[in-house]
Amino acid sequence: QEQLVESGGGLVQPGGSLTLSCTGSGNVDSIVAGAWYRQAPGKQREFVARLGSGGNTGYADSVKGRFSISREGTRNTVYLQMNSLKPEDTAIYYCNADVLLESGVYHPDFWGRGTQVTVSA
Repeated sequence: QEQLVESGGGLVQPGGSLTLSCTGSGNVDSIVAGAWYRQAPGKQREFVARLGSGGNTGYADSVKGRFSISREGTRNTVYLQMNSLKPEDTAIYYCNADVLLESGVYHPDFWGRGTQVTVSA
C-alpha cells in the first residue's frame, strides 16, 4: 500500500525553525513533484510551496523568504524548511505529491495525512 508520510511537526516558539519531511513509503518508488499545503483551524486548506519535477520552486507570498522546499538529493522525500515561524503559521501541514510506484504506474495528486505545527510562546 503506497503512502505519503509527513513528519517533523511540533511546538515551536515564534522566531523558531522546523523542518518537515514527506516520505513515500510502501509501493512508492519516487516522488516526481511535491508540494506542501496547510490548514489552520476554521480555515480552508491553502498552498504553501511546490517543487516541480525539474527542480523549479514556488511559494505562497505569506511564506516567501522564510520557507524553503527541497529534495536534498533524495528520491522519495521532500522537505520543507521553515524559519522565522510566526503564530499565524500554526496549522496542519499536508504533503501532496505526484509519485511513481514501483510497478511503474504514475500516481498524481497523492496526499499525506498531515502533521501539526504549532507556533506559540
